[in-house]
Amino acid sequence: MILADFPLWFIRAGGIVMGLLWGSFLNVVIWRVPRGLSVVRPGSHCPGCGTPIAPYDNIPVLSYLILRGRTRCCKIHYSPRYPLVEALGGLLGFGVAELVLTTVDPGESAIRAAAIGASYFALCMGLVAAAFIDAEHMFLPDSITYGGAVLGIGTASLRGQSILWSAATAVGCGVCIWFPFIFLYKRVRGRAGMGLGDAKLMMLVGAWFGIPGALFVLLAGSLQGSLYAGTVLLFRGRIDEPQAVREDREELARLASEGDEEARQALEEDPLGAPQAEGVGQARIPFGPFLILGILEFLFFGDPLLAMYGRTLTGG
Repeated sequence: MILADFPLWFIRAGGIVMGLLWGSFLNVVIWRVPRGLSVVRPGSHCPGCGTPIAPYDNIPVLSYLILRGRTRCCKIHYSPRYPLVEALGGLLGFGVAELVLTTVDPGESAIRAAAIGASYFALCMGLVAAAFIDAEHMFLPDSITYGGAVLGIGTASLRGQSILWSAATAVGCGVCIWFPFIFLYKRVRGRAGMGLGDAKLMMLVGAWFGIPGALFVLLAGSLQGSLYAGTVLLFRGRIDEPQAVREDREELARLASEGDEEARQALEEDPLGAPQAEGVGQARIPFGPFLILGILEFLFFGDPLLAMYGRTLTGG
């Protein structure tokens, strides 16, 4: 069978449904991974009383709307992040379906087309989870950054790339962030200027999109992060670090005071180990979500954006 054998509506609907379902699972990942919990067991349960959530109360987006953001068992509110992540999953699932339909030859084998779509879908789902985790805890899980880079290298041939070149650009992009912003900065200032997770995330970018993609993501991420910071400062006058980061630091300080050597070392070496200093220039914002937004922009709109940029340079 070939891609053209499947109706367009079926491919698009399949992408949306898969995105909604996996978006529901991403909420589990976002909550449990930073806390070192299994994403498999136990099953979804009420955060208030621990009652298992019935399948009919776990329908993406719809259940939240029907229950008006409350659990059925004890009526506590749960975060609007849940339907937001589920809706993002559905939107990205649709986007991946459109990407496959517009970039893959209709005469291509259905199996190969499905493999291409599945690889992009896995990338998008991992990036959504990473963005929300970093926004709350200011760290990017290795399972997503390293895992995404390995996936990008392993599927390079599906995108018409060399596996060797994909691996080389992955390492090169990671080093280009790690050396100046982490290694050298730490030698000068005593602490890393960026989290190591950002360098690992750029490895992922290099593996999937090469040097043009990495340059675009860095530029777009920096611009969007600056716009966000400027907007927050304009309306609030300050940028507070996430509450979860403060709580994690307090827990490390407690462990260090009890003689935990690993906790003491983490407080000394981690860029987040010291409380945020006063002043606009000392504000901390997670950079990962803005890099991830740049990755998604490049994935879905990279070709027209690069073409537009090329025309601008040549005056065409």
